This record gives sequence, C-alpha cells and structure tokens, in this order.
Amino acid sequence: MAPHDHGPPSPTGSDGPTEDPWQAVAWIVAGVLLYGGLGWLGDWWLGTSFLVPVGIVAGAGLGIYLVIKRFGSPPGSAEQAPAPGREDK
Repeated sequence: MAPHDHGPPSPTGSDGPTEDPWQAVAWIVAGVLLYGGLGWLGDWWLGTSFLVPVGIVAGAGLGIYLVIKRFGSPPGSAEQAPAPGREDK
C-alpha cells in the first residue's frame, strides 16, 4: 500500500476555509483577558474601579479588529487598484 498524503488542503481548493475559526475566538478572548487583567491591575494599584470595564471593552475591540484584519477578505478576492495618479500602461 502506498502512503497517503494527508498534508494541508490547497488554499485554492473548494474544500472550505483553510483557516481555523477558533483562532478568531481565541484572539477576542485573549484580548478581553489581557486588557481586562491589565485594567484589574490598574484598578488595584490606583484604587479605582473603572479600569476593568474599560480594559474588557478595549480588549474585545482590539480582538475584533485583529479578526477583521486577518479574516476580513478571502485570499485573492480583492483586486489591486492602481494608486491614485498612477496609470498602468
């Protein structure tokens, strides 16, 4: 019997997404935990009580930004437009 090739699927294939969707969830959760934790430390150090919610919202916002930046459009779907004032001849 010949060994089977179980490598990663081709990015141009139609077998579905090539990225792990759990990575998007992980980025959002990590942002909430990291910046919420920094807010908690800031509240503890400064004796305030508003930095935890600010950190949680900021972490969620930055996590969502990273997800949109990374997964916003499929590879090869956006055509490159020439820069303003430049014409390709």
